[in-house]
Amino acid sequence: MPPLDPLLYGPTVAAFLDGLPPAPLDVGPSHEPFRPALAALTPESLFAASGLPVRDVTMARCCLAGLWLRHNFFDESHAISQDIATPTGSFWHAILHRREPDYGNARYWFRRVGPHPIYPALNEAAMAAGWPTLARWDPLLFLGRVEQALHAGPKTSEAQLCRTVQHLEWKLLFDFSWRSAVGES
Repeated sequence: MPPLDPLLYGPTVAAFLDGLPPAPLDVGPSHEPFRPALAALTPESLFAASGLPVRDVTMARCCLAGLWLRHNFFDESHAISQDIATPTGSFWHAILHRREPDYGNARYWFRRVGPHPIYPALNEAAMAAGWPTLARWDPLLFLGRVEQALHAGPKTSEAQLCRTVQHLEWKLLFDFSWRSAVGES
């Protein structure tokens, strides 16, 4: 999978993602300088600079939940994702709880996701990054590996692999949310 090009989503998103390293597997410190700009975003303003109309406001809200989460603002991301009763909203919600870590709650939300459309691409990208070969993506297996990796320590090779896969997951889910919001999925 090629690196995420933030400019694909317009200058507003690029300003939030450009140069940002992969998120930690757990909560991590919030990126406070981004809080005011994130708080000012609406689904419409997020897409305005890209020149693309929002056709699905729910999916645009998923993009907002993803950006808040990417900057480690869990309360703000949670406030958005918990009110999105779709597989993609549940997916953002599950990732948030996995990172808290609240593994029981994450399992519940991953079960609500069902067979998400990004799973085949995520499975392929994860395997290319060194993840074991699987017939299909299993978010609960990944959650268990993240839990084990965090117990072993964030500097282990397992934790680094999980962090890489988590970053791929975020990129694919954000891209899916974005494309769905503008009617491209």
